[in-house]
Amino acid sequence: MAAVTVWNENQHERATGPADAMYPDGIHATLAKILLSYGHTVRTATLGDPDHGLTDQALAETDVLLWWGDVAHDAVSDAVADRVERAVRDGMGFIPLHSSHESKPFESLMGTTGVLRRREEGEREHVWVVEPSHPITDGLPAEFELERAEIYGKRFDLPVPDTLITVSWCDDGTVFPSGCCYRRGAGRVFYFQPGHETFPVYYQPVVQQLLHNAVTWAAPSESNGPSVGEC
Repeated sequence: MAAVTVWNENQHERATGPADAMYPDGIHATLAKILLSYGHTVRTATLGDPDHGLTDQALAETDVLLWWGDVAHDAVSDAVADRVERAVRDGMGFIPLHSSHESKPFESLMGTTGVLRRREEGEREHVWVVEPSHPITDGLPAEFELERAEIYGKRFDLPVPDTLITVSWCDDGTVFPSGCCYRRGAGRVFYFQPGHETFPVYYQPVVQQLLHNAVTWAAPSESNGPSVGEC
């Protein structure tokens, strides 16, 4: 099992409203509880912590960093973002979730802006597993539905994935690459799109299984060194 840090900007949940009602202890607490149930060692950190809770020592003790951000990307210190990028390139796993596609560490690692189109109306999202042999999809059904989700659409300013894990579709025909694997230096990166502060995506057992699988896959191992081959 992995030593995991779950990072959350924790802005939406601090205001009384739908996000606070959906995740009253913060998305980070919900994600931590999920991963603890699978046997991982988990700590949490937020934007408001000193150094955002991501000191050199904290990152050195982290196998995999989950990142959830949305409205406060610019509030993240450049020094901390650089620290995270270095840790990933040195072998730490990194899992940016949902609107973290525009977070500073992910943009730096991808070399792109992460800009996309979005629509927040609580529509159905149908997720297709397109790489069933990958460790991240182990034990998952071939397809699953999220009854209420924020819909993302292309163009998505992101490099072509090393491996595309899932593709999402919504009722109006929008198709989106929702699960993308990358290698950066010695580190493994998995971007997963489904998830929102006012929708119960992270309470879905299939999503919880996927996140556990992703953490296990992204954690450093002897085979994680830079190489040419399958992600």
